[in-house]
Amino acid sequence: MNILVIHGPNLHLLGKRQPEIYGAETLAQLNCRIKKRAAALGVKVRIFQSNCEGAIIDLLTAHAAWADALVINPAAYTHYSYAIRDAIAALALPAVEVHLSDISKREPFRKVSVIKPVCLAQFKGGGAASYLKALDYLKKK
Repeated sequence: MNILVIHGPNLHLLGKRQPEIYGAETLAQLNCRIKKRAAALGVKVRIFQSNCEGAIIDLLTAHAAWADALVINPAAYTHYSYAIRDAIAALALPAVEVHLSDISKREPFRKVSVIKPVCLAQFKGGGAASYLKALDYLKKK
């Protein structure tokens, strides 16, 4: 099984950006945890981070033939990127949306996800564990 993992905007700032919300772990440390869990599950991962909506869509399209499934943290794009939503829907990959923080307990604008309806599941509020749960979930599918 091949799983594409995409981190959205500002996730390259993990460890520096609001650690009280997003934790002290860096993106490199998070990616290491993802790779270790993937190896334990016997799956392959390709991991990318982008701050640009179009680049995320390009990554989805470029790796769709390789990927059997998708784990995506759309970050701020969660709340308004119909373009990313449409790309996920068009590619028809089994997808899971993840968030480090619990978006349902944050500012009102963060509570709505336009991405969730095109995903099989959403894991939020568990920090890095949200990603690991997504990998576990997709492996069982």
